[in-house]
Amino acid sequence: MDVFNVICHDGSKIRDERVVSYIKKVLERDAFYVPSLNGSVGLKPSDDYTVIELVGTDRPGLLSEVSAVLTNLGCNVVNAEIWTHNARAAAVVHVTDDTTKCAVEDPKRLSTIKKLLCNVLKGNNDLKTAKMTLSTPGFMHRQRRLHQIMFAERDYEKVEKTEQEKENKLRTRVMVLDCVEKDYTVVTIHCRDRPKLLFDIICTLTDMQYVVFHGVVQTEKMEAFQEYYIRHVDGSPVSSEAERERVMQCLEAAIERRTSEALELELCTADRVGLLSDITRIFRENSLCIKRAEISTEDGTAKDKFYVTDMTGNNPVDPKTIDSIRTQIGQQAALHVRWNSSQSSDPQPEETTIGFLFGNLFKGKTFQT
Repeated sequence: MDVFNVICHDGSKIRDERVVSYIKKVLERDAFYVPSLNGSVGLKPSDDYTVIELVGTDRPGLLSEVSAVLTNLGCNVVNAEIWTHNARAAAVVHVTDDTTKCAVEDPKRLSTIKKLLCNVLKGNNDLKTAKMTLSTPGFMHRQRRLHQIMFAERDYEKVEKTEQEKENKLRTRVMVLDCVEKDYTVVTIHCRDRPKLLFDIICTLTDMQYVVFHGVVQTEKMEAFQEYYIRHVDGSPVSSEAERERVMQCLEAAIERRTSEALELELCTADRVGLLSDITRIFRENSLCIKRAEISTEDGTAKDKFYVTDMTGNNPVDPKTIDSIRTQIGQQAALHVRWNSSQSSDPQPEETTIGFLFGNLFKGKTFQT
């Protein structure tokens, strides 16, 4: 039995019966499909759009270059999600043919798209292999797929971090402990609370081939405490220090991928071919770096969110830069600005308590570090 206490994004109780009905309908389905780590993204054939997966080394202006290539090739971006983490960039992009408004099907054209995008992703000195995959569109959760792509790219491995990234890392505490009497491995997490935190963590544990047998999630103000009792799919707990370290690294990466000190720019305007290319070019020309982006199109209207920093990633974006962007975008587009600081306040220092959530069920004395 799983019990969830949930609220709306604004912190209020869910009162919309349509939302409640949708949640019940989805949860009562007999089966769910989740793409495997090495499997195809597509599940059901569709002529609506072509799915493009991209991965390469992150750098300023990368999204602008990718968007320009797609525009020049007559492709319109209808939906997309872009993540960056640990110097890697990944994207899942849905494109249509500018002429037919359907999926791009011509093999030669698809080959050209793949070749040119790989050239962009490689850059001048990319020591890691850039990848571009074309897939049959179908049922897929883009954010789940992005976790899989980043995990496959080993973005959890240590890289040289900036001082701000080091500071953010200190705010997240992940511990992997043994519960000898019950033959489980216990994962405890203390970090900033934010939307989709539970989703990100469970996706990662699942992709690492672990099964959650028991778990507790508790939020308090802006802090989140999570505790999971896990075993590997073969029934065994974590068996080595190297495996323990890898679990901690991967969970920290899962939390960090969606966590950043960034300025959120929300754009709403009439959709057109080349819009994403123009917007990202304006950002690049104003020395903004895109850390994450959510692109969507609905009934001819583009609704895009960009999470941006200055080129260093450390300094606040100058208000004059935003004014310049507003002028260049024009009055026909609505641009909303908000500071996205999911790390706005630090967790209070405290002694780490082992078994603090499942204390009555599994005694603290059964844990060993």
